Amino acid sequence: MVEQTFRIGLMFSSTGPYSTVAGAMLNGAMLALRELEGAGGQPRFEPVIVNPGGDLAAYPRLGAELLGSGIRHVVGCYTSSSRKEVIPCFEKHDGLLWYPSHYEGFESSHNVVYTGAAPNQHILPLIDHLMAEFGHRAFCIGSNYIWAWENNRILREIVNARGGNVLDERYLPVGETELSPLVEALIAARPDFIFSSLIGNSAYAFFRQFRAACRARGIDQPRSMPVASCNLSEPELVEIGADAIDGHISSSVYFSTVKGAANERFVANYARNFPDRPQTSADAEASYIAVKLLTRAIAACGTDEVRTVKAAVSRLRLAAPQGEVWVDGETLHCHLTPRIGRSRHDGAFDVLMEETSPVAPDPYLVRSWLPITAWTAEAPALRRVR
Repeated sequence: MVEQTFRIGLMFSSTGPYSTVAGAMLNGAMLALRELEGAGGQPRFEPVIVNPGGDLAAYPRLGAELLGSGIRHVVGCYTSSSRKEVIPCFEKHDGLLWYPSHYEGFESSHNVVYTGAAPNQHILPLIDHLMAEFGHRAFCIGSNYIWAWENNRILREIVNARGGNVLDERYLPVGETELSPLVEALIAARPDFIFSSLIGNSAYAFFRQFRAACRARGIDQPRSMPVASCNLSEPELVEIGADAIDGHISSSVYFSTVKGAANERFVANYARNFPDRPQTSADAEASYIAVKLLTRAIAACGTDEVRTVKAAVSRLRLAAPQGEVWVDGETLHCHLTPRIGRSRHDGAFDVLMEETSPVAPDPYLVRSWLPITAWTAEAPALRRVR
């Protein structure tokens, strides 16, 4: 019998301003495929790898090339802007994008499976933690695109509804590393906590410069002005460097320190396959999950036809490194386990809080969070007009 082969696209910016995270995502996807090769059996899966290099315009072009070559499934994209650039292409050609990253929510597409965290699985638990542990005065910073805009909007509305205050919001171009004005503004404002949606090189430079400026003034930054994020992961701690690596709060569905046999195997296999970058991360795990679910769905139904695969994947349960994961058939988002961690000197996170079981995805926050007007405003007085 001839072994059946299915090609899968992998689209990650392994070079460019957020290459550390995207490179880890590619590694997670490749690890899942290598484990399939080692297990043997049918069918066979062949990766076709493309690198947009962080160039937003390259994503739809490369996506169209992959789909035009007959590939039906692509695992890829890190930033929300890149995802939104390629979705029209997948909808036009009826391909399926497997998006393996936490994101800001408020989106639905029949042509996307989301294996990263939705907003109710990362930002809502983080807001609860920050306001309970540190106070009600926030300062929001972020890279200037939809990920930061939407996360800051959610945080601002909830903090305000609970009697808190967002002192300021500042946005920087992706890749910007001259951050002195931002650092000085933060020290002048002295917020109870800083919510950062900076990504890539901008984030690493910020952590270093902010810690150095606080140290020079005798300020215990992690205790006095902690920085919290929904996108800080282990490989990025290495990029920050030893002088500013510790004391940062991160909300995630996965940390390398999660207890359990499945994660122990994942961490060991990842380090063995990628010894130059051995740190696992939430985005690497989300890519690993995407490939595992995709290949199992194809194997179960014997075809990579998109509609059939979507039906098959909603019936699967995966013992992932973070714990059990499965896809909600209605939203195509995953049930995942929220956690809060604090970074350590050794480049890992102490898990401060974790849910006892996976949480259902709520990408539009219709179940997790009442509309803000229901909390804070009376119904408007209306009059009839002609």
